[in-house]
Amino acid sequence: MSGALRVEAFETPASVAAALSTLQHDGDDIINMRYHRHMTIEPVVSADPCSQLSPAAALFHSLGDPTRLSIVKRMAGGEVRVGDLTAELGLAQSTVSAHVACLRDCGLVEGRVQGRSVYYSLSRPELMDMLAQAEVLLAATGNAVSLCPNYGTGSTGAALTKENAQ
Repeated sequence: MSGALRVEAFETPASVAAALSTLQHDGDDIINMRYHRHMTIEPVVSADPCSQLSPAAALFHSLGDPTRLSIVKRMAGGEVRVGDLTAELGLAQSTVSAHVACLRDCGLVEGRVQGRSVYYSLSRPELMDMLAQAEVLLAATGNAVSLCPNYGTGSTGAALTKENAQ
């Protein structure tokens, strides 16, 4: 069958591997294989509880930046424009806009256009409830969080090595 073109379609990656293992290759054959994955309409729900942590980790990551947290706290007092935040935080307009965009993309902030201005506010009041509970937790743990070697005040964010620990 030298120089022949053979096309096969497979349903699973395992069937592709099985076909490849039985293939006799003499160096002249051209083989074109395709793998077809069927798409399901309903999402597959994993029994692994850790697989559900990605959205929670993204939420806390979005609030983990001190500037974004300052913006959220300011928006708790009402609507604000990027220009106002720029003056209050002492940061460049592009920096504040990027942080507001991050919060908007996460669904935590929404904008209202009025003329040429956009007024931003919190889209979810539950966010303030969560931050209030975080303050309660911080009060209960005292300095434990700020003394954390990985994320506390003055840390570089890097994990401790054995040399640093000694």
